[in-house]
Amino acid sequence: MSNVLNVALIQTSLVWENPKENRRLLNDKINTITGVDLIVLPEMFTSGFTMKPELVAEPMDGETILWLKQLAKEKNAVIMGSLVISENNNFYNRMVCVEPSGKITTYDKRHTFTLAGEDKVYTAGSEKVIFNYKGWKICPLVCYDLRFPVWARNVEDYDLLIYVANWPKVRIKAWDALLQARAIENMTYCIGVNRVGLDGNNYEHSGHSVVYDVLGNRLDHISENEETIEFVTLHKDAIKKYREKLNFLNDGDGFSLKVQIQ
Repeated sequence: MSNVLNVALIQTSLVWENPKENRRLLNDKINTITGVDLIVLPEMFTSGFTMKPELVAEPMDGETILWLKQLAKEKNAVIMGSLVISENNNFYNRMVCVEPSGKITTYDKRHTFTLAGEDKVYTAGSEKVIFNYKGWKICPLVCYDLRFPVWARNVEDYDLLIYVANWPKVRIKAWDALLQARAIENMTYCIGVNRVGLDGNNYEHSGHSVVYDVLGNRLDHISENEETIEFVTLHKDAIKKYREKLNFLNDGDGFSLKVQIQ
């Protein structure tokens, strides 16, 4: 149990559909990081947001997962981000949260991005996931999930909401506004990690990775368009203080959620 959580956000460009090169580049960045509890990578960090999963997909015992397990152990930190996983004859845009012990929590992206045809080639997830690390309850979500607040609704009393993304510059105002809204409405720390640079479809990504507190105040100093590693320290006492003082979560409407699998 820890009152503080030290987090590193890696805002980076990605090499299109090249897992080996992305692992090499990210390995160099991660090896500069010390003294953190959690390292967050972007969505599809081994490939960029490709609709050709057969070119880059790996099993859960593949090279990238083995690499992450070794790095997590060396850094004594959780490393998390999404990549393309092949399992049971399906492809998934899967968030993996790899702990130093080797334990892995996975979350399959629930809202596949129909505008890009993601729903045609990737199988949507059906379960919301919360994992506990050092006494912090963490909710991992992926990119397009951000547009659907019911899925993120804080009925589990989680402490930290994390989105990883390949969110294009052309719609970056939505990314900015919705991340702040998710923090405020759920009275939680909210982190968004987005990539920078051009992808293989010539879409530009400007980053805008960010950290918000429970009141929607920004805690980071990340510049747009730049490759960078940002460090933030989160305090659990701040969550408790404002939830007890303001009581907003207890006044929410009750509801049930029916998940339809595509």
